[in-house]
Amino acid sequence: MSGARTAEMVIGGVDKGLMFGGKVLEAAGGSTFGVENPATGEVLCEVADATPADAMAALDAAVAAQRSWAATPPRERAEILRRTYELLMARIDEIALLITLEMGKSLAESRSEVIYSAEFFRWFGEEAVRINGSWKINEAGTGRILVTHQPVGTALLITPWNVPLAMPARKVAAAAAAGCTMIVKPAPQTPLTMLMLASLLAEAGLPPGVLNVIPTTSASAATRPLMEDRRLRKISFTGSTEVGRILLRQAAQNVMRTSMELGGNAPFIVCADADLDAAVEGAMVAKMRNIGEACIAANRFYVHAGVAEEFTERLTARMSRLRVGNGTDPGTDVGPLIDAAQRDKVAMLVGDAVDRGARIRTGGAVPGGAGYFYPPTVLRDVARDSRIVKEEIFGPVAAVQTFTTDDEAIHAANDTEFGLVGYLFTRDIERAIRLSERLESGMVGLNRGYISDPSAPFGGIKQSGTGREGGDTGIDEYLDTKYIAVNVAGP
Repeated sequence: MSGARTAEMVIGGVDKGLMFGGKVLEAAGGSTFGVENPATGEVLCEVADATPADAMAALDAAVAAQRSWAATPPRERAEILRRTYELLMARIDEIALLITLEMGKSLAESRSEVIYSAEFFRWFGEEAVRINGSWKINEAGTGRILVTHQPVGTALLITPWNVPLAMPARKVAAAAAAGCTMIVKPAPQTPLTMLMLASLLAEAGLPPGVLNVIPTTSASAATRPLMEDRRLRKISFTGSTEVGRILLRQAAQNVMRTSMELGGNAPFIVCADADLDAAVEGAMVAKMRNIGEACIAANRFYVHAGVAEEFTERLTARMSRLRVGNGTDPGTDVGPLIDAAQRDKVAMLVGDAVDRGARIRTGGAVPGGAGYFYPPTVLRDVARDSRIVKEEIFGPVAAVQTFTTDDEAIHAANDTEFGLVGYLFTRDIERAIRLSERLESGMVGLNRGYISDPSAPFGGIKQSGTGREGGDTGIDEYLDTKYIAVNVAGP
């Protein structure tokens, strides 16, 4: 393709240092770490490895920029975000290739991620000029109640490796729109995409110090002094529940504002009256999007006994036709998992399920050769006590169980510490509403397997987290509400 950029060109075009105060810097002591291509196991490049001292320097830069950024007119903030949206869309192929190289997903999926990510900058650019307040007469008529909203202040944003552009975009766009400065700690497996995003935001006009990036292989060491510093006013984290609990304890020291998007174990319920064509299509999206490496991926399939075999046959046929390969190769549907540890975990969960009586309908074996590949897998007759039922899979495995009554399905679906999303397929509107309300989750996909939308509030309940990202409420996570009592004498 004319004008297409090679992998070497894309990697070479990314600044690989720490970014704070508008500068690209080496880590203290010059330490670096390698970023691996999961399809080959080869190191793509070396990136600066931030130390605790570097993290504190980034905090200094963010705090120094906070007052002026908060005072920046909302329209100016909105225009910067809009320009970022346009830059992302203009460079979609280059950014998609970068995502695929460091994360593994197919180029088609990476392109979709760029489009989805760009929409957060467009959405929150529009939200920046709609931060509303209120004014009313108090109950006694002796004064007025003025309510305003102000930026929380400097925020620490910790993002995962599975969607290396979308997760930073969802946080950065909201924080910037609200007038908050930021420190972003990307996952060490996929720091390059965030570093490119930071460069694009600077190109769009984001002032120095507003966004600061600290890649590191020592997350706990680098972030601990930040969490202990009272100048940090907010943390937003996407990742495991285990790490989320640690960060919540640390945030409690300074009663810090928190947003936590944690683990998931999504149930996928197919009722006897479901449209099976729609259910299978929804299952493919909910299970196989992002190679199954998503917190909203369908993990536990509960299918009514009357349609379970037909559903399983159809799902198996679709899964077995997916092409596994390097995400940069044309025609690849399923790329590698992120690393050997994740691949081995998926294989262990499948092995445990089989040991407890599950039957493999397709997949189920680690292929030989380079890279961290695992084939699309369907398991039937999965025992309720299998580890794959209780733990987040984060891989391309569909574990099918059966039920006979709605109560049985809901009880099984809710029998988990997680509560991020649930999927439900039925053609009965009364059942659809009733079961959607009974599902213990922050989100429900009703007759659809794709729920992500920049204009919708994304988040969970129970141990899947607190707070919401996106939608009308997403910007509220970065705003404090201030009430001003105004004395008014007489009528």
